[in-house]
Amino acid sequence: MKIRTLLFFVLLTATLGLVSFTIPKNIKKKVSKEIKKTFSVEDFTLTNVIVPDSINTQLKEKIREDHLLKISSNDTVLGFAFIDKAPSKTDEFDYLVLLDKDLIVAKTKILVYREDYGGEIGSRRWLKQFIGKTSKDKLQYEKDIIAISGATISASSMTIAVNNFLQDLNILHQNKVL
Repeated sequence: MKIRTLLFFVLLTATLGLVSFTIPKNIKKKVSKEIKKTFSVEDFTLTNVIVPDSINTQLKEKIREDHLLKISSNDTVLGFAFIDKAPSKTDEFDYLVLLDKDLIVAKTKILVYREDYGGEIGSRRWLKQFIGKTSKDKLQYEKDIIAISGATISASSMTIAVNNFLQDLNILHQNKVL
């Protein structure tokens, strides 16, 4: 009976959205490293960008509280960091999109890949294809973003995830969230 009650509570809280994915320390450390390299800074602050529910409902993918961050140094906005998960063949991978202050993709990075196959999407050479993309771009796998043999699902998933985020940028910018 206790197990059934516990299972019901877990399902109920997950359904109601009371359980949320927070960014683990190891991922925050990787994000910090990428920000330092990309923006050539040692000292910076990260501030959560809160997306109001009224705007979040308009987005292709709801942005959770600590997944969109403003990057600042000496009271100057350097850009933004977006951290999320995307599906692979049997699991998920964590990825990062860094935007400059003009909302142009400065870097993408696979933070954690949990599959035995398809890890090639983490290569800098493949991820460079996203650099320079903006909310005006509509990315298509195998057209705008080259395919990777052996990583079809993950590469397609990353393309869709970045594309959805770029489209959501338009809505966030129009509503003065960014």
